[in-house]
Amino acid sequence: MSAIIVMGPSGCGKSTLGKALAADLGWAFVEGDDLHPQANIHKMSAGIPLTDDDRQPFLHNVGKAIAQYQDTGVVAACSALKKSYRDLLRAYSPDAVFVLPPRDRDTLLANMAVRGDHFMPTSLVDSQLETLEIPGGEEHCLLLTSEVTAQAVVAEVKAILDLG
Repeated sequence: MSAIIVMGPSGCGKSTLGKALAADLGWAFVEGDDLHPQANIHKMSAGIPLTDDDRQPFLHNVGKAIAQYQDTGVVAACSALKKSYRDLLRAYSPDAVFVLPPRDRDTLLANMAVRGDHFMPTSLVDSQLETLEIPGGEEHCLLLTSEVTAQAVVAEVKAILDLG
């Protein structure tokens, strides 16, 4: 395994967990939010949900970014809400493992409310939850169930993936 993709709706802690996991493993970190085309950012900032077509360039950007680290390891934060999106990312990194943190709506909203200048408004949480296809039976997917500190989750993910 050379890539771990922390997935899920906005506010679930993808970036926080991803950065902590990357630092602990000594791997690179890729922030998916930085790879959105400007048109996507404008759309989301206006409270308009992205379509599958809108997401394609973004997903390819994330895929290309993670592919650069196949030899050294990478953790990426990317919503990857649908199986088809995860499959597209797997085309760039076939052994990628997807990690889905807990996604309680109230927690997502609370987390988003304390973020500073992020382009994603809280009004899109419900759209993201409706779009989310929880990985059921997909290979290389971890569904986390408890909301604990990032370091506790890092330890849990490392133990499950046998990463020392």
